[in-house]
Amino acid sequence: MGSEPDGSSSTSISQKPTYQNRLNRRQLKQADSKAINLSEYNIELDTRTMNAQNLQQLLDQKTKPIGSLGRLEELAVRVASVTGESSAEKFTASLTIFAADHGIAEEGVSAFPQEVTGQMVANFLANGAAANAIAGELGIPVSVVDCGVKSLLVNGTDLIDMRLGAGASNSAQGPAMTQEVAAKAISQGQSYGQSLASTIVCFGEMGIANTSSATLLAHKLSGISIADLIGRGTGIDDAGLNHKKSILERAAARTGQLVPIDALAEVGGFEIGTMAGAIIGAAASKKVVVVDGFIATAASALARALAAECEASMVYAHRSAEQGHATLLEWLQAKPLLDLEMRLGEGTGALLAVPIIRASVSLFGMASFADAGVSGRSGDE
Repeated sequence: MGSEPDGSSSTSISQKPTYQNRLNRRQLKQADSKAINLSEYNIELDTRTMNAQNLQQLLDQKTKPIGSLGRLEELAVRVASVTGESSAEKFTASLTIFAADHGIAEEGVSAFPQEVTGQMVANFLANGAAANAIAGELGIPVSVVDCGVKSLLVNGTDLIDMRLGAGASNSAQGPAMTQEVAAKAISQGQSYGQSLASTIVCFGEMGIANTSSATLLAHKLSGISIADLIGRGTGIDDAGLNHKKSILERAAARTGQLVPIDALAEVGGFEIGTMAGAIIGAAASKKVVVVDGFIATAASALARALAAECEASMVYAHRSAEQGHATLLEWLQAKPLLDLEMRLGEGTGALLAVPIIRASVSLFGMASFADAGVSGRSGDE
């Protein structure tokens, strides 16, 4: 979590106002934006006591037409409401990549062999992947978590051990994991999410065949058909896509409607469950959770099904080129920030959202019309 405000920044609005300049907070909450011009009071307000309407009032007094920065203003209000912070320098960020294998890979649903999961974990730790390159450019540290990689090529202190087994079982043949393991995935993820020091947390994943597990989980949670959720994953051809569809429909038919934790146990993955728990834990700790692509969005759907209140902390980074992602986002009524036709995963899209989040919060540091001596709109008091 971000550090407590130290009061050193002249643009911070997290300091308590002096007695002489104190605005009665009951008055502030009850007033509408036209009744009170906040800039007249020359105060510094504590955002931790302010709701979204109050925060929007602050932005409406800045030197710009009301609403002219569109969704950037909406984002600023959202993240300030979640964190209680309004200074961009407070918004440190981190990326965690959760990795695990999936037994359903045995059914030939991926273009790549299963050993690639362990190889990519080694690549992350060697700073050689796309996520590392983007994170390095943005100055964001990367952590890698082993939730259940079948064939690890590396070990040591750089790899965080949350291992639940040597990969989930084949959900086309039986449950992916026991209910006890599913519950442990959520629990260990919650603890991890709460422990993170950054204000913005980005979560990515790695696991051959995890688009299959994410598709099945999203199907069980939403009722959306497999046909509308399935995608090419690592790049399978048309024949491979048809084969994948038949396998996933068979896996889905093993069970009927399921409660969320049972859906994870029957068709999910170790890294997906742990990520869902981390989302819940980070949200409970007043962090901004940046949701990446299709697999991370399936994890967010599970998190929301288990703890609905965590939705307020989520920022959906981008719309993936994976076919089912747009469908799942629509079902969740989530509006992503970007659409760059990406479909890699690893948290790459989430990383690209971080500068936008920081830029949105910087708007609270703008001058007001009164501060800058700029005339407001004609007819305004």
